Amino acid sequence: MSDSPTRDPFSEARRRDGVMQCPFQGETITMILRHGDVRQAAKDWQKFSSDAPFRVPIPAEHAVRTMRQLPIETDPPAHGDYRAIVEPFFQRPKSPEMIAAIGTLTGELLDEALRRGGIEAVSEFSLPLQSRALTHLLNVPESEADTWIGWGIHVFKMTGGEFKSGNVLEDYLHARFDRAQREPGEDFFSALSRAEFHGRRLSRDECMGFANLAFAGGRDTIIHTVSSILAHFAEHPDALDFLRADPKRITLAAEEFFRVFMPLTQIGRVCREDTAVHGVTVPAGERVGLCWAAANHDEGVFDAPDEVRLDRKPNPHVSFGTGPHLCLGAAHARLIVRTLLSRLCQQVERIEIIEAQDHLETAETFTRIVGLAKLRVRLHPVR
Repeated sequence: MSDSPTRDPFSEARRRDGVMQCPFQGETITMILRHGDVRQAAKDWQKFSSDAPFRVPIPAEHAVRTMRQLPIETDPPAHGDYRAIVEPFFQRPKSPEMIAAIGTLTGELLDEALRRGGIEAVSEFSLPLQSRALTHLLNVPESEADTWIGWGIHVFKMTGGEFKSGNVLEDYLHARFDRAQREPGEDFFSALSRAEFHGRRLSRDECMGFANLAFAGGRDTIIHTVSSILAHFAEHPDALDFLRADPKRITLAAEEFFRVFMPLTQIGRVCREDTAVHGVTVPAGERVGLCWAAANHDEGVFDAPDEVRLDRKPNPHVSFGTGPHLCLGAAHARLIVRTLLSRLCQQVERIEIIEAQDHLETAETFTRIVGLAKLRVRLHPVR
């Protein structure tokens, strides 16, 4: 992979100013870069609001969906009430049944990769792992993942970053909710179809908002993190040996991978009133960016932040956010990555890179590595 650009193009601005102003879609986003400032802003929803449909993601998503994502695009107290509706599904990764299912799934995908020798790890391992694991989270048949895999790495964007035309995800979700109403079950879609909010049934738009986030929110992030982990072990074979020597190290290692291989650069908040941010006045109605990626490399918090230290402790990364909008899918992502590390230790001796191409996020003021666009590898089994 290339040495430049980096995963942290914000270091100079973080040390010097604490913020970086970056144009997006005709709007200048004031990116908050320091760890403490990001954490404080994430908790201060009264000043930095998420009650902004389509504008929490950066760039904004007016062009690719027609409803507010729930619960992320709301503020407390409504946020907590919405969140409670779906939390039972997002707690499923803590159950013994799902832990076992993800272990079996990961082991089978690694067996297939070992059998084939060389694979394209982004599309032939990371994408199937993310999609098939999601079926277990949503309690639907694993065969549903075949459709989701066909959407590619990002359900909204094509390679290069431009938005896709049409709306495959919304068409799919409408059909899935129609089926849930005809044939209700114990799956995510059926649960939303009969759920209530403040004494009334959820509207179709509200159901779609929950499902839209479930499919789009943790898709490319997990895919890029998994691919980056495979590439790291290929480039640092001693790292896999380090974990294999003591499996108790896996939990700390997973958190370090989440810190360093953070695909989501930033998330938006809308200022309710004119707000001063490190000497920059952000007018009411305009956005700041909570730059998770910069905060995760803050040298004032993390010793040698550009190094991957698999035993780093403490590790107060903000890859899952912080405050009331803490990522609903955190337990799911942790289960996937910890299981991957465990299964790699059991099944894979070493990984060899055949071809790698960085996946870049390019903005007017920075270019950042967010994962891999292509990763051809050969896996060698444990002898």
